[in-house]
Amino acid sequence: MEAQRKERILVVDDEASIRRILETRLSMIGYDVVTASDGEEALDAFHKQDPDLVVLDVMMPKLDGYGVCQELRKESDIPIIMLTALGDVADRITGLELGADDYVVKPFSPKELEARIRSVLRRVARAAHDGIPSSGVIQVGDIRIDTNKRQVYKRDERIRLTGMEFSLLELLVSRSGEAFSRSEILQEVWGYTPERHVDTRVVDVHISRLRAKLEDDPSNPELILTARGTGYLFQRIIQGDE
Repeated sequence: MEAQRKERILVVDDEASIRRILETRLSMIGYDVVTASDGEEALDAFHKQDPDLVVLDVMMPKLDGYGVCQELRKESDIPIIMLTALGDVADRITGLELGADDYVVKPFSPKELEARIRSVLRRVARAAHDGIPSSGVIQVGDIRIDTNKRQVYKRDERIRLTGMEFSLLELLVSRSGEAFSRSEILQEVWGYTPERHVDTRVVDVHISRLRAKLEDDPSNPELILTARGTGYLFQRIIQGDE
């Protein structure tokens, strides 16, 4: 049965040693692992193997990680964790802006990557099977959020969100009018522990992506607001508004 199959991870890296290490380690902890050594191979493997998550290196021949990420996002919301050896933060942010869910910087600890994979997959699985009693349809102006189907509509047009984008939106809406700090959001949505020092721009880029998809004027947002000195909040939803 499909429900019983192992979660499948596509590891894309042009370094054979990294592919080998990750294939061995991820297989040992129970994942089904498929590998690809360049961007074109990655897209081919994606279509043939139907993975649950992609670990994607940035610097690759034929088609780099950014190009692969863009292609995948045209047709899929699959979780993507990017591996980057690039020192410039702007390069990491590029991956997030193109739709990656998270990134790990090379050289990385395999344990750290395993933790990120577990966290992202756990979030996806929880979202798929939660059946939260309070879930349903939330209408805010032109935006309709169906928390059962994890779908969002703007003026009846379906807006495509990645799993992490929807989870972020769901968190903000769950306590509308209340500000969340970036570290709180990282903990709730990405599963980062509070003591772990992490670049909070992962949150900022995801907020920016959500605004671009949902707001009429992303530069002057009316739904997802910035809480000065704190983080972000969703405008207060008045009961009975819908």
